[in-house]
Amino acid sequence: MIPVFVYGTLLVGEVNHHVVAPYVLSVRPGAVPGMLLDAGDYPALVLSGPSGCGLVKGEWIIIAQEGLGKLDELEEYYGPGERNEYERIWIRDGLREEREGWTYVWRETRGYPIIEGGSWRLHAGKGKRPLST
Repeated sequence: MIPVFVYGTLLVGEVNHHVVAPYVLSVRPGAVPGMLLDAGDYPALVLSGPSGCGLVKGEWIIIAQEGLGKLDELEEYYGPGERNEYERIWIRDGLREEREGWTYVWRETRGYPIIEGGSWRLHAGKGKRPLST
């Protein structure tokens, strides 16, 4: 069983949840310190700097081992030291320290705008794009 924090298109009911759904054993709400960026059809998480940036809202999913490879494939994570779209890192929840696990992050903002409030669902629901296709 592997804990993973998801914050965008992998959330329950979102467009890429089907990728991980067969492997999900449980889902709980969560939030991690950082900034959520609008990269168009999906968000990206950048960790908080020294001054802090707020909380990114999402879900902690517990998945079967086989699901991690599917997530790595979707997020274009090929391993440590490789040329990855996202890096997979271990992180703790910003409100409940007992919750920790993997998540996928960008190391920098790449010039994309910040999603105020840190919620992809709220951002997507404001006419950004449909919640599902």
